[in-house]
Amino acid sequence: MWLINSSIGRKVVMSVTGVALILFLTFHGCMNMVALFSEEGYNMICEFLGANWYAVVATLGLAALAVIHIVYAFILTAQNRTARGDNRYEVATQVNAGKVEWASKNMLVLGLIICVGLLIHLWNFWYNMMFAELVGAMPAISPTDGFGWIKETFSNPVFVVLYVVWLVAIWFHLSHGFWSAMQTLGVSGKIWLKRWMCIGNIYVTLLMLCFLIVVLAFAFGCAPSLCGGSC
Repeated sequence: MWLINSSIGRKVVMSVTGVALILFLTFHGCMNMVALFSEEGYNMICEFLGANWYAVVATLGLAALAVIHIVYAFILTAQNRTARGDNRYEVATQVNAGKVEWASKNMLVLGLIICVGLLIHLWNFWYNMMFAELVGAMPAISPTDGFGWIKETFSNPVFVVLYVVWLVAIWFHLSHGFWSAMQTLGVSGKIWLKRWMCIGNIYVTLLMLCFLIVVLAFAFGCAPSLCGGSC
């Protein structure tokens, strides 16, 4: 099958799974913003997305997308190293700015940082919430109290620093991956490449700000939901 056996097919799989994961991050970011303003509202969402069959199926689907994306990333990186050496991730057009050029040359390193951050995130939230609910465990904070787990996690300065580093790595990764996916999927030409780069930078920056604001607001205790809107 060409999606598996050819380099172009693998890039298409990478692009499609990447776009799907960006859409999930968009939903996740919007969901997290609710925690800034309403503890009850956020926990209602967490309860709705708890250990129900559709949530479990969605989680397995997301896990499959992430695994496929990571595996194909390593395969393509190995191929690019063999074929191009230090020129891997080179694009045909010479429009790379400094930031994009750096990101494109360090996608493997960024990917590894993102994977480590993902494991930490799964431990802090998925393991203590959905998994605990599935197996009937009773951690210190209720598995359905997502707001409580956010407060607990970001009361620890170590996790705050780790999450900030993780979000910065995701920003670099997505700022390159966004327009690269558009190019691979054939919706980017000479004119639209720079436009997609601009659109991608703006979109990814706003998306990562949604996550970063939540982390810092809870770290410094200044979320409206924590101080009754008096912050």
